[in-house]
Amino acid sequence: MSTTPHRVCIAGASGRMGRMLIEAVQNADDCALSGALDQASSPALGQDAALFMGQRSGVAIASDLGTLAGSQYLIDFTRPEGTMEHLRACVRHGVKLVIGTTGFSDEQKAEIAEASKHIAIMMAPNMSVGVNVTLKLLEMAAKALNTGYDIEIVEAHHRHKVDAPSGTALKMGEVIADALGRDLKDCAVYERYGHTGERDPGTIGFATVRGGDVVGDHTVMFLGTGDRIEISHKSSSRATYAQGSLRAVRFLASQPHGLFDMFDVLGLR
Repeated sequence: MSTTPHRVCIAGASGRMGRMLIEAVQNADDCALSGALDQASSPALGQDAALFMGQRSGVAIASDLGTLAGSQYLIDFTRPEGTMEHLRACVRHGVKLVIGTTGFSDEQKAEIAEASKHIAIMMAPNMSVGVNVTLKLLEMAAKALNTGYDIEIVEAHHRHKVDAPSGTALKMGEVIADALGRDLKDCAVYERYGHTGERDPGTIGFATVRGGDVVGDHTVMFLGTGDRIEISHKSSSRATYAQGSLRAVRFLASQPHGLFDMFDVLGLR
């Protein structure tokens, strides 16, 4: 292992996830906080990024994307519009990017793929190691339960989450659909209301719950005749996303360019 720490910048530095990421970097022996970004309107601008921990990192929260020049990596869990700006700045400065943001359009995903020809990017809707192991289990289950079972995905998140279904739920649907030889766009059902008629056995249903301070719960049900298999993952802390992000940083260290996901990071491909 190199004795030189990975220089990591955190986007959305004053948000809940941003602070969790800063704390993880501060506590990691092989990483060093090299930058902290936030919106120009943030009241935290100019403050030491580790002030909330009662520490001094020597890194002030800034809105100038030029500060990326001193970093090797950017970890971004913000909003699609902000992430796209950060993406372009990372390409300009040769900074590798870990993307945990969800809710991208097809056009934005295409721009990310194009950028990965120039820099290494790890993008996943959920950085949790446990969630990604769950995705592998779902792939195995879908292949084995490919006939005679209806598939429903139920997810719950805190009241502040702005997109639905969650990126993780959609990823679960994609993994299952791929395992069944289907395209999620053609078989997903996101809404049911009124006289819906009988369930189409070829569909994958989604249900969304929003409320309270739920970090993230996901359950996939394979419902057959006479039995039901449920595979669940429940997050109790965002710390798991932060630790997964640092594993992604360590993985990208040896990648000059390319687009990767957590299956690549964890060797689950």
